[in-house]
Amino acid sequence: MVVLNKIYTRTGDKGDTALSDGSRRVKHDLRVQSYGTADEVNATVGLARLHADGAMDAQLASIQNDLFDLGADLSRPDMAKDADAEYEPLRMSDAQVLRLENEIDAMNVDLTPLRSFTLPGGTPLAAHLHLCRTVSRRAERLATELATQEDVNPAAVKYLNRLSDWFFVASRIANDQGRGDVLWVPGANR
Repeated sequence: MVVLNKIYTRTGDKGDTALSDGSRRVKHDLRVQSYGTADEVNATVGLARLHADGAMDAQLASIQNDLFDLGADLSRPDMAKDADAEYEPLRMSDAQVLRLENEIDAMNVDLTPLRSFTLPGGTPLAAHLHLCRTVSRRAERLATELATQEDVNPAAVKYLNRLSDWFFVASRIANDQGRGDVLWVPGANR
């Protein structure tokens, strides 16, 4: 159980921070950027939820919880040492990826195929979901870069890849089942 009695600790005042295994890294370290950007995605999801209700809000709440799991996963390097940890480290699972895929498929059933790219916009919820999509793409880019240098759970990378797709399809749902999508018109202002 997490207990947060004191919010500031002063341990990062010199520009480093603790990972969940107790090791320390500079705050601009790629691993710290990766889980920090997952936290940014979570904040954008919180904004989107201000405009969501019903099933969409419940799905976004699940995603927010997953994003904390993702942050915990990314903040713990060296998966090979998981068996030696004091407690079982929290890692993303293929089941979480599959849940996103199933939700994407269900949302996509009644959408008409696109004949153009969409511009971020439409309803307030759709616009916020596009922001979620772009920040999750940045988180994915950072996590995949990290994976070229260090151990990263493959399910974490898959989750981020599906998540941006989820946000895209959800934005179409939020735009009156795609009827309110704002379509790109190539070269419209030449």
